[in-house]
Amino acid sequence: MLLAPEVPCLIVAWYSFANSEQFRSLMNRGLELYTAEAQRTRPLGWLADTRGVSAIRVADQEWLEKDWNPRAYAAGIHHVSFVVPETVFGQMAVSNYSNNAVSNATYAITPDQHRTLAEAKDWLHNELLRDGSRNG
Repeated sequence: MLLAPEVPCLIVAWYSFANSEQFRSLMNRGLELYTAEAQRTRPLGWLADTRGVSAIRVADQEWLEKDWNPRAYAAGIHHVSFVVPETVFGQMAVSNYSNNAVSNATYAITPDQHRTLAEAKDWLHNELLRDGSRNG
């Protein structure tokens, strides 16, 4: 995980397949770091560099939708910017996440997918600026 102050956001990157325990641990640790940094940096975004994702198990996708996303939204994550996975299975997982996030009525997380890290950062930066102008 990396803090990108120019956006500002926390970047979470995957480099290979993660089993359920590893995946959930990464996501929970990322949310802990996000929550701590968000006390100093507002607004703060979440960028998922998923180029290395091969697949995410259905149970973990459901966990994201029903457990992690509500906690993430409560912590201040309202936009998730993705760098698109290189594999079709990873692309399917990110698309599934995006569809679940958009259709869920208990939180409002807006996902968006990008081909490059620079594009993902630019989109997230602009969304955070837009949110800041609405709230400030």
